[in-house]
Amino acid sequence: MLITTKTHTEVNMSYKHLTINERNKIEVLRKEGYSSRRIAKILGFHHSTISRELKRCDNDYEAVYAQKDKMEKSSSKGRKPKVDDNITKCISEKLHKKWSPEQIANTVCKDIVCFKTIYNWIYSGIIDFDISNLRRKGKSRKAKETRGKFNIGKSINKRPKEVKKRNTFGHWELDTVVSSRGKSKGCLATFVERKTRFYIALPMVDRSKNSMLGAIDKLIKSLPLEALKTFTSDRGKEFACYEEIEKRGIKFYFADAYSAWQRGSNENSNGLLREYYPKKTDLSKISINELIKNLMELNTRPRKCLEYQTPFNLFMHELSLI
Repeated sequence: MLITTKTHTEVNMSYKHLTINERNKIEVLRKEGYSSRRIAKILGFHHSTISRELKRCDNDYEAVYAQKDKMEKSSSKGRKPKVDDNITKCISEKLHKKWSPEQIANTVCKDIVCFKTIYNWIYSGIIDFDISNLRRKGKSRKAKETRGKFNIGKSINKRPKEVKKRNTFGHWELDTVVSSRGKSKGCLATFVERKTRFYIALPMVDRSKNSMLGAIDKLIKSLPLEALKTFTSDRGKEFACYEEIEKRGIKFYFADAYSAWQRGSNENSNGLLREYYPKKTDLSKISINELIKNLMELNTRPRKCLEYQTPFNLFMHELSLI
């Protein structure tokens, strides 16, 4: 929420062009009920500028659509800039694979175009891509656990300190992604390696501890034990199989209640997977081949937190060292 007060010091009025950042501020202030005159005073624009700006949208004001309208009208006033078709084709392909303009600009288009240019090309129509499909930042709200929990097992507070620093390989966060309530019991067991952010999802028929144990056994068979040092999960009842897992040589820890940030990598990766499988999806009916393809797209997408390297490359490198 953008907070303002009556003692707010307004800046001098200006007739400069609005930027996308200023349009975002207008959207926030408008949703808070501010008039066009009040918004103009806060942002330092003439009230007629803000009034015209609000007319760009037929209904509620939205910054991205207002920016697109502005870019389209600006581009129609003169010649469009010369753009390399190979570059725009490459950018379009990555956008349709759910890469962000920042990820594109810092990898395949590094030293060629900046991310702001990519945004401008989208808004102006130079790149054919629906702006509503741009990846949105922000946290999604997870459904409240209704199946009960258990209070035994080792707390995350007893986990080795080195795990938190992400300097060592083989420490995983676990969770489940479920079908829409009432659709089916089908779900996915999800695993994220903390250092590399490599992400795995395995289908389960339900969220029982036996199904989770079966999924974990598949993971164990596919990787060397040296790559599976610790697991950390919440206290959902599907993880009541933790004693069986520890018998397999993997230490198991449980995050504190209402502390999703302690498993931030998994929470974030589950959100990325939801771009492919929205909450209305019946996960019992998804194609295994499609799931593998989507996971590969996720793991070969560069990450800012990894200095724009990919989870896949980093994970393969770590495996080669074992």
